[in-house]
Amino acid sequence: MDPAVDAVAHPVAHLCESPSGAVTLLRMNGSGTAPAVPRPAYRRLSVEQRRSQLLSAALGLFAQRAPEDVSLDDVATAAEVSRPLVYRYFPGGKQQLYEAALRSAADILEGCFAEPETGPLTHRLAHALDRYLAFVDEHDAGFSALLQGGSVVETARTNAIVDEVRRAAADQILRHLGVPEPGIRLRMTVRMWISAVEGASLIWLDEDKQPSLDELRDWLVDHFVALLTATAARDPQTARVTRAALKLEAPDGPLGDLARRVLPVVGDATHLL
Repeated sequence: MDPAVDAVAHPVAHLCESPSGAVTLLRMNGSGTAPAVPRPAYRRLSVEQRRSQLLSAALGLFAQRAPEDVSLDDVATAAEVSRPLVYRYFPGGKQQLYEAALRSAADILEGCFAEPETGPLTHRLAHALDRYLAFVDEHDAGFSALLQGGSVVETARTNAIVDEVRRAAADQILRHLGVPEPGIRLRMTVRMWISAVEGASLIWLDEDKQPSLDELRDWLVDHFVALLTATAARDPQTARVTRAALKLEAPDGPLGDLARRVLPVVGDATHLL
């Protein structure tokens, strides 16, 4: 336990080491044979700081275990506070704490796709995926429990929070595509890719985090370009968006590399033209 916390928990005594190396219990009221050791000052946390501390402890536990395997006692121990204190901030108990932790995680995930709207689209997607996949890597067990469902603490509210993340990510990508009023095919294309990113993340965890994060990121960017191109063949709006995006790509960039790898594969398909 932190010395400051320990001093508060035991206000009349403090552990110190004697010259002989033995640990001696000295009275703090000055009645002992040795001088009293001053207590470290206890730093009070504001309401918001304490709430953030508890949420951080809960997120750390949910990252390692499924929600149903985490108790309020676990959270209290991780935060080095008492169980009643956890209840003071989350009177609804574990369910309220889980939803608050999930909301905190959702805010982080939504922020993953917030990228400056400049430069090649593939670079922007790669930067967003770097942040998203880093979160998946750090919160692997909790991420799996969250997206696979079936948790005993799963409710309509928790499902709505997860769906909000998906919609926010889709809105961010459509903004990067420069489409204020996307048609149904383009909207579906982007949302299909978001689902593919989620699915690939879960499979990646199931496959012992193979391939590497960099390979997975590049693969998912390739998938987005391929999906966008396939939709462009059927939808004029997506075709315009795709042409505009391609103009910003460089020959030595990710899309140039993809084109060089794809051409040998489709080179023998000229009989289809």
